Amino acid sequence: MDFTPTEEQQAARDLAARIFGDLATHERLAAAGTGSDAELWNELCAAGLVSAVADIGLLGLVLLLEEQGRTTAQVPFAVSCVYGLLTVAAHGSREQRELLLPAIGDGTVVVSGALSDPGAVREEATGRLSGVVPVVPWLRDATHVLVADDERRLWLVRTAEAGCEPVELTAPWSAGRLTLDGTPGERLGASAGREEPPVGESAGREQAPAGTSAGCEEGSAGTSAGREEGSAGASAGREERSVDAYDDVLALARTAFAGLQAGVCAGSLARAVEHTNTREQFGRPLAAKQGVQLRAADAYMDTEAIRVTTYEAAWRRDEGLAYATHALTAAWWASEAGQRVVHTGQHLHGGTGADLEHPVHRHFLWGRQLDAYLGCGGEVLQELGELIVSGEAQT
Repeated sequence: MDFTPTEEQQAARDLAARIFGDLATHERLAAAGTGSDAELWNELCAAGLVSAVADIGLLGLVLLLEEQGRTTAQVPFAVSCVYGLLTVAAHGSREQRELLLPAIGDGTVVVSGALSDPGAVREEATGRLSGVVPVVPWLRDATHVLVADDERRLWLVRTAEAGCEPVELTAPWSAGRLTLDGTPGERLGASAGREEPPVGESAGREQAPAGTSAGCEEGSAGTSAGREEGSAGASAGREERSVDAYDDVLALARTAFAGLQAGVCAGSLARAVEHTNTREQFGRPLAAKQGVQLRAADAYMDTEAIRVTTYEAAWRRDEGLAYATHALTAAWWASEAGQRVVHTGQHLHGGTGADLEHPVHRHFLWGRQLDAYLGCGGEVLQELGELIVSGEAQT
């Protein structure tokens, strides 16, 4: 395996770092609260970073999400790339790709997703969905949401046609509750006006993404499906593996949000290092103390573990290899080690870390929310263990 970024991936990462660094400042983040920064989102889309994900693959997206995580930038970049651009590119019908991908790339369509509990949504009649998804990230910004029904088929629903309510969260994500009561939806992979080839057992009508709950948590399942030709992340000249649409998107989300967590942890640790090197106690910087050095070293090792397991899962998907258990491994590290790192970052700030207005507190909130979003570390580890015992783990 080779995690060395391509020229295109490196250029995209450098551009993302510059844009996030210039615009995701503490003052702007404080002003945004739990909402998103429309100016920053427009800048990212205008720079072509969203549409570029189709070319730079999942590993390239992970590199970009690390830069977002370092600054905790308040934009729906992760959800729209994961549940929108990459999912539609891999599992949408030709009509859906032609209609949605350009709109997702320029930011006029924002897709969120909710796959953690497929049993929460069911198909009442052809094209009509019912159910409640309690927490959907960035729902206030989403024009569409990707949901999975009780048979784990993927649907796109328009938020304008569903019931959307804000949810009060302490963490700085614009979240909400999605209610589907006979709401029309379109199965992903459906070709308008005719029987489509099944994608996650999806039948088809027209595109219509909408908002649902957060869901990179464990609970994988799905119906049989295969990627269409020309999907993002496919390696040229190589036969693509048959993949279940639901499982693929779930693993895709786990990998991407683990990459976001790696950035959040790196940003938290960088702030802690800066603070302990400048803050003095009894005439010596805090960083000179062995206990501080050990805590920082452990946090660094945890952050690197999140990063390397995420890179491996992303690289495998881009190479067309099985990666579900690798995504689970990355999710476990991001959940279990991620919360350790953000706690360390806050702890090393001493009393300053208890200040809710301090920038490091935002990293703490993001880290804990991503921990919950990816799923409890014990639950993710249990799912990984069950796959290993059943002999389905990939090597």
